[in-house]
Amino acid sequence: MTIAAVRTHRLTAPLHTPFVTALRRTTTVDTLVVEVVDTDGRTGFGEAPQVWQVTGASIDGSEACVRQLLGPLLTGRDPDQLVARCTEVQRAVVGNEAAKMAVDVALHDLAARRLGVPLVRMLGGTALVVPTDVTLAAGEAADLAETAGKRHAEGFDVLKLKVGTDAAGDLDRVRAVRAAVGPDVRIRLDANQGWTPREAVRVICGIEDAGLDVELVEQPVVRWDLDGLAWVSDRVDVPILADESVFGVRDLVEVIRRRAADLVNVKLAKCGGLHPARTLLELATAHGLGTVVGSMMESEVGIGAAASLVAAYGTTAVPDLDAAWWLARSPVRGGLRYEGASVVLPDAPGLGITSVTEAKVQDAG
Repeated sequence: MTIAAVRTHRLTAPLHTPFVTALRRTTTVDTLVVEVVDTDGRTGFGEAPQVWQVTGASIDGSEACVRQLLGPLLTGRDPDQLVARCTEVQRAVVGNEAAKMAVDVALHDLAARRLGVPLVRMLGGTALVVPTDVTLAAGEAADLAETAGKRHAEGFDVLKLKVGTDAAGDLDRVRAVRAAVGPDVRIRLDANQGWTPREAVRVICGIEDAGLDVELVEQPVVRWDLDGLAWVSDRVDVPILADESVFGVRDLVEVIRRRAADLVNVKLAKCGGLHPARTLLELATAHGLGTVVGSMMESEVGIGAAASLVAAYGTTAVPDLDAAWWLARSPVRGGLRYEGASVVLPDAPGLGITSVTEAKVQDAG
């Protein structure tokens, strides 16, 4: 039994609400879905989200990587040798983490389908329900308060507030959201690299002094400034979560060495898929760092893989898996669904995806 074909699907799907951070504003999910097909006709799906401002990945670049290199590398190989195939993918090209993610997840999905079990079970877990936070896109205090109230009424009890666009007004934004939802809702902040170290300490200390009870602050400073990240961590009590500062193992080792953060956000599109993500989670846990599994703006394909990882491995904080919740309509059939603040995985082989709707399909191998 071998891999017969590797295909790519270019997808664009609208969001029901604009997604705004300190780095970008988008109204769509733009992504490349990769399909790995074996000689029995079974199919595994993976996803490479386009996020210019964070990973630098584009649909064109990911598709070129899959079509020119990764697809031909896999065609004719044994899909049941999963570790060997994923290792080959990781070693085949420098960077291109989104393309590697798509192929790695597709290989995992195919392997689970060949065994006839959900992906989470193949990863070693049994749970099919995973909690998630929900993001409040960056905006003005009054608008954020109104949206926070709506999300709380919909059942979300962990709110991720996007800040970093205007340090001078961020304390008021947090105060407005806390007033809107009361004391029992967890609020976490994500500055998306938007503050200087001094701004970060000033805002976070203001939040602490005001008693606004923020759970954590994610990536307060630019990704390359680990000294600045450590400087902030040393001067505030609120836990600091490293996101864009950690793509792979070397990044995490450096964060651990410098004691630059209290937690790490593991994302498949940053590290290259499930195979390296497991290593990151285990390394963080071994060194006493808290863990979160997050996502870029992805469809049910990428979120299903990330949720399966959480269901099997667990995290110390509620994961950030709301990306597909933002979709006005799904670009795939089958897969996960949202029930309130939970991601519900299908009790079906692999990711449970049955098909994708695409503008263009290419055979990569």
